[in-house]
Amino acid sequence: MEIDVREHLSFFAALFKVDEKPEVNMWFLYFTIFALSVVVYKLGFARKLPVLKSVVIYTFLALGCTVLTFLGIFLPVTEGLVVAALVLIIYKVRLHQSKKQEANADSP
Repeated sequence: MEIDVREHLSFFAALFKVDEKPEVNMWFLYFTIFALSVVVYKLGFARKLPVLKSVVIYTFLALGCTVLTFLGIFLPVTEGLVVAALVLIIYKVRLHQSKKQEANADSP
């Protein structure tokens, strides 16, 4: 009995074809996960920090994304980050609109 790995790949792993050229395409998956993690961090959790603390945060984020990349081959890690980023973007847009409406209501 032979198992076809392609059937079990997550969407982004299949999109980047990590089963065909893993040396290169795993890097594409890694950078996608890292970029989405940075977006989610910036939209949901980031605060003004000194430069050295920001470097430490992004270093650990990059190390954590290494583990997430290996999990993201078969699990929907990247897809979850896309959903999280979309939810946070919608939240920030709605928050901005709400503050804008309050400012317009307060001014005579």
